[in-house]
Amino acid sequence: MSGIAAKQQEVIQDFQFFDEWMDKYEHLIELGKDLSPLSEDLKTEDRLIKGCQSRVWLQAELDGEVVRYYADSDALIAKGVIALLVKVFSGETPKDIAEADTSFIDAIGLKEHLSPTRANGLQQMLKQMKLYALAFQAKNQSE
Repeated sequence: MSGIAAKQQEVIQDFQFFDEWMDKYEHLIELGKDLSPLSEDLKTEDRLIKGCQSRVWLQAELDGEVVRYYADSDALIAKGVIALLVKVFSGETPKDIAEADTSFIDAIGLKEHLSPTRANGLQQMLKQMKLYALAFQAKNQSE
């Protein structure tokens, strides 16, 4: 099982622990609180994820063979969602991120319990993370 798949299984098990969606939202909020905040100088327009209801910033860096993601948001739920994605994808190779199955999001019922605008934001967060991974993968192949 790849690192991403193992982390996704862990997320699914974490969310199965809660019966009510209010408890799952609380868990998401706690994940967001545990996310290290981005420094103000990284909260720039070019790091904002387009299509999110809230302001969500995403920074990606290639650290040797793996991608490290750093993120922040001005909204509790959005910060929890991006924290969840950072937890799953950070520290993995660009290839594994680009090819990752994201069905764990459906498995925990996240999309169906977000408002349409937040669900769209979630899709944009995933898309941006994968775009960074693809860019790093292309850079690695050209070197």
